[in-house]
Amino acid sequence: MDPDKIETISALVPLIGVIGILGIAGWVVTTWLRVKNGYPLESSWGQAVYPKTDQEAAERIKLLSQENAQLRAELGAIKDRLANVERIVTDGGYVLEQEIESLRGSKSN
Repeated sequence: MDPDKIETISALVPLIGVIGILGIAGWVVTTWLRVKNGYPLESSWGQAVYPKTDQEAAERIKLLSQENAQLRAELGAIKDRLANVERIVTDGGYVLEQEIESLRGSKSN
């Protein structure tokens, strides 16, 4: 091989290495930014890698939605019951009854 060609190739090898490393670093940074900001990752063909929408995942989402609706209904009922308990406790008659009961208790001791 010609010494000039060897010299040219040996001068280009570090440049090609730097370009390769910069390309890989750019790909890593791009992927990190996508993951950080919630964008789906893509395969080499441009298809989303995650989330996969298969039958099992769709069924799980359906079940979780139903459970969420049931829990919201139960929470609403509990809020109503709590409001009634707060109304009873803050009612003046209830406080008066508690005071009478405490006085009865102190007399019997």
